[in-house]
Amino acid sequence: MASLLNSARPPVFCPGCTHKTVTEALDKALQQLNLAGNQVVVVSDIGCSGLFDTFFNTHAMHGLHGRALTYATGIKIARPELKVIVTMGDGGLGIGGAHLLSTCRRNPDLTLLILNNFNYGMTGGQCSPTTPADAQVGSGFLNRLEKPMDVVRVTRAAGAGFVSRMAAHDHDLSAEIARAIEFNGFSVLDIWGICPGRYSRRNKLTPKSIDRQMEGLEQAKGPVDDNLRQEYCQQYRDLAARQQPARPPAPLEAVFEHPEKRLWQVMILGRAGQRIVTAGELLCLAAMTAGFHATQKNDYPITVLRGHSVCELILAPKPVGYTGISIPDIVIALATEGIQRRKAIFNKLDQESLVIHTAGLELPPTAARTMTVNFRQAGIKTVDYALASLACLAGRGRVINQPMLKAAVEHRFKDQVRQAALKIVESMSAGQGA
Repeated sequence: MASLLNSARPPVFCPGCTHKTVTEALDKALQQLNLAGNQVVVVSDIGCSGLFDTFFNTHAMHGLHGRALTYATGIKIARPELKVIVTMGDGGLGIGGAHLLSTCRRNPDLTLLILNNFNYGMTGGQCSPTTPADAQVGSGFLNRLEKPMDVVRVTRAAGAGFVSRMAAHDHDLSAEIARAIEFNGFSVLDIWGICPGRYSRRNKLTPKSIDRQMEGLEQAKGPVDDNLRQEYCQQYRDLAARQQPARPPAPLEAVFEHPEKRLWQVMILGRAGQRIVTAGELLCLAAMTAGFHATQKNDYPITVLRGHSVCELILAPKPVGYTGISIPDIVIALATEGIQRRKAIFNKLDQESLVIHTAGLELPPTAARTMTVNFRQAGIKTVDYALASLACLAGRGRVINQPMLKAAVEHRFKDQVRQAALKIVESMSAGQGA
C-alpha cells in the first residue's frame, strides 16, 4: 500500500521535533496494515499534534482542545468499519482528562497517540500535566506544585485495554502503532518526544536521557490482561438491538378548518406549578388538528418548583424553522413571575394584540386590548389556569376553537385527567369567569 501522507501538505515542524518522526511512523503503520485513505479517520484537536489531520490523505476531524476523544467515539459508533486514530499532545491530554478517563472505561475501538513532549509547545512552553517537577518551563514555578501524571498508570487504572509507553525514536514505533490499531478496544500509546522549539531550550532532553528515564518506570507494551473485555461500540449495538423499539408518536390528523389561516404568535406568562409548558403543548396540538405547523420555546429556571414559567409559541399554515418571538399577537398572563420575566413586551403591543389575564393581576402599561378572567370565581384551581385560558381563547375563536382544543386534550391526556380537562374546556369556552 502506498503512503497516505499528503504531498500537498508535507509535515512541517520545528527542526528536531519528534512529531515528524511520529507522523512518519503512523504512515508506515497504515501501510503495514494495508489501509486505504477511505478506511481511516484521523481526529485531532489543538496544538502541534493538531496538525496531523492535514498531513494525511484520510478522513479527518479537527476539533476543540482536549475534545478529540469525544468526536472519535461518535465517529466509531456511527461508522464502526473505519479505523479511528486520535492524536493529541500532553496539553490536550490534560485539558481533556475527563474524556480520557471515560474513554478508558468505555473501551471503544480507538487508537490514541499521545505526543508527549512535557509542555504546551505551541502556546509558549507552559507546564503540562506530564512536565517534571524540576523542569524549567514558561509558566515559572507552577510545575513544582504538581505531581507529574504517569499516562500509563492512569490509563491502566481507568480501564484501557491496550497501553504502551514508547519513545518517538524507538525503531519499533511503527510496529507498535500497527498493533494498537489492530487491537479491538481502546489503545493508548504514550509517545515521549522532544520539543526543540520550547522545552529542550531550557531542559537537557535527548533520546538517551529519555531512554534512561523510561528504564526507571513501569513497563507497558500492549494489552492489559485485567482490562480485556468486549469492545464498547459493538456491545452498545448488541444491547441496543435487544431493546424494544420506542413507540412512534400517536398520529394527529388535520380534521378541522382553522379559523384564521395566518401566522400566530402566542406568549403564556406564568409561574412554576401552573402547567404553562403543558398548556403550550396543547395549543400546538390544537393548531395541528387544523393542519398548522408549530414551534414551542420554554423558559423556566432550574428551581422548577419556584420562579417564572414562560412559553412562546408560533403557529403557522407553513413550516416554521425557528422558535422565539418578538411581538406576540396573544399574551396570556397568569402570574407576576412570568410578567416580570417578559415585562418589556407589553410596551410593544398595539391595539391588534390581545392580553388575557387573571383577575387581580397587575399588568404593565400596554396599548393592547385586555380580557380579564376571574378563574377563582369560576372554580378553577391555580394549576388549571393555563388550560382555562386556552378555553377562553377557543371560546372567542382566536387562534383555535373549541373542537380543536378538545381534540388536543383527547390526544394528550387519558382517563380521569382527560375528563377533568374536557370539563374545564367546556365550562370556560362558554364564557364562565369572563
